[in-house]
Amino acid sequence: MAARSGRSDGYPSHVDPGPGGVLEADDPRESAPLVALVGPPNSGKSTLFNRLTGLRQKVANYPGVTVEKYVGAVRLDGDRTVNVVDLPGLHGLSARSLDERVTRNVLEGRVDGLRAPDALVLIVDSTRLETQLMLAEPVLELGVPTLLVLNMADELEKRGGAVNEKMLADHLGVHVARTSARIGQGLEEVRQFLMGVADRGRLPSRPCPALAVEEKGQALPMLDTFVERRRRVQEVAQLAGFTQPSTSRLTEKLDAVFLHRVWGPLVFLVLGMLVFQAIFTWATWPMDGVEALIAGSGEWLAVHMADSWLRSLLIDGVWAGVGSVVVFLPQILVLFFFLGALEDSGYMARAAVIADRLMYRVGLQGRAFLPLLSGYACAIPAILAARTVADERDRLATIFVTPFMTCSARLPVYALLIAAFIPEQPVLPPLLGTRAAALLGLYILGALAAIVTASLLRRTLLHGRPSSFLMELPPYRVPSLRSLLLRLVDRSRIFLRRAGTIIFAVTIVLWTLTQIPQSGSGPPPVDTSVLGRMGQFIEPLIEPLGFDWQIGVGLISSLAAREVIVGTLGTLYGVQEPTEGSFALQEALRRDLDLGGAVALLVFFAFALQCMSTVAVMRRETAGWKWPALQFGYMLALAYAGAYLANWLI
Repeated sequence: MAARSGRSDGYPSHVDPGPGGVLEADDPRESAPLVALVGPPNSGKSTLFNRLTGLRQKVANYPGVTVEKYVGAVRLDGDRTVNVVDLPGLHGLSARSLDERVTRNVLEGRVDGLRAPDALVLIVDSTRLETQLMLAEPVLELGVPTLLVLNMADELEKRGGAVNEKMLADHLGVHVARTSARIGQGLEEVRQFLMGVADRGRLPSRPCPALAVEEKGQALPMLDTFVERRRRVQEVAQLAGFTQPSTSRLTEKLDAVFLHRVWGPLVFLVLGMLVFQAIFTWATWPMDGVEALIAGSGEWLAVHMADSWLRSLLIDGVWAGVGSVVVFLPQILVLFFFLGALEDSGYMARAAVIADRLMYRVGLQGRAFLPLLSGYACAIPAILAARTVADERDRLATIFVTPFMTCSARLPVYALLIAAFIPEQPVLPPLLGTRAAALLGLYILGALAAIVTASLLRRTLLHGRPSSFLMELPPYRVPSLRSLLLRLVDRSRIFLRRAGTIIFAVTIVLWTLTQIPQSGSGPPPVDTSVLGRMGQFIEPLIEPLGFDWQIGVGLISSLAAREVIVGTLGTLYGVQEPTEGSFALQEALRRDLDLGGAVALLVFFAFALQCMSTVAVMRRETAGWKWPALQFGYMLALAYAGAYLANWLI
């Protein structure tokens, strides 16, 4: 993402261990050479990774952190294989942020379960060679065989720029290749380098004469300051015949609109409307197909299984609980498709610049926009991304308000309630309908809560002026459809694994509690079961909000993960009315909730911190329980007050 640090756009705390997980010790590819892809953000590193590995990728988390690890297998001629790890983007190895520390630790072989790489592929944007080549010195100092990839070469030539890769190779002492990963140009040179790694294990490394000097027989860095390093890199680029490409006229015209004080925010709002409208329109047919598949398989099982506790568990528990969440996968994929397209196009970096003007007024700097934007996928990596914010007060304020950003785990809850209680009617056709407007309103509500809370914090507990914000804007590019599709496949895999673990486990526990205490005639009515009595115990606390005991059970179970409430309600209603089918949630909710209660539930989820994983990460990032306890209590109080007010007004 142009405006984010690392690869963390959704459910990163739940990994995919295979196929698509960590390379196990008994995996035949474990003995294959390991090559690390390293490069600055927006250099096309992940696009090259996707081109080389295709769907032969594995996703997991680095030990001890929630930054995702992407490992892929590249199949070469002669049945040879090279493993490639895609490292988080960075500008240097100074280890100022979590991503930089992860990358440095991988390069130095200090990550459990991942040996030191046998070779490196350093990827830079050739249109910004003078700035991105700054990473070459610390990388080449590692002494590992390295291929320097000048990516986006087609764009360099198109805009009148030039560079002589052979001269650059001579000056730097490394292999150099020209590529355009987006269109697949120049990949054969990269594969030839990987072939050499596979054939010879470790390629002979060459010194870097342009960036180091010989002293006592060793190559030592001679660049002590940023200014010296920048000057020397510029000299190397000039010696290699680098000609700065001209600024695209299209970029100038688009920036005149997107970065305009008035038109910029309006364009951002229109794009937001289109995204939310697409969530309800584009995803309709896929959702119907997924629901029909789940319903059909459930009916088939019901017909072919004898009436027993196992049949009840599968049909009334698993199919009703897990299935009611899985049906929202198409809407989540539509959201990630648009976010990925806006990110890869270069627009998201402009959005950060636009947001800086507002954020400065409330006491935050524009860099805080990057983790806040990541919060629309998941709050956990967003909180970790706040480490890029240098000022400690800014960082704490950013961490505190990040959970207000509407993460994708809230989307199934929102979509269920909106579809159940709000009929679809045009508002601003074709941009906006009533359902998309309601969803957009919830996203805005969360963002406003974050803004107000940040302003309050920066004027009280975290008083101080925000620091300045600088950001390099990438050029506009046409997103790669292949890269977007691979990202969606990856998101689907992670979402389904989440549904098959946390939601599956919670569903079984809830179903079991509905079956106790057993009597001679079978399981009890759900309202007299252990689960029913637990819900009725807390019902007086939530009754003023318009909620019944079933919603109360859902609120408690959703502490594990927000979308679990959908599976909880699916299980509860499936147990009570198995003849109606496992997927009549909307009708059941319309019967048991009035409009005021439904809006109150939406508001509650917009504000409440229903995610214990986020609380745990907050405790780790702030080194104590003070801030997470304050955060949880504040958001819970705001959620209760907001839900009470919504139920009272409607």
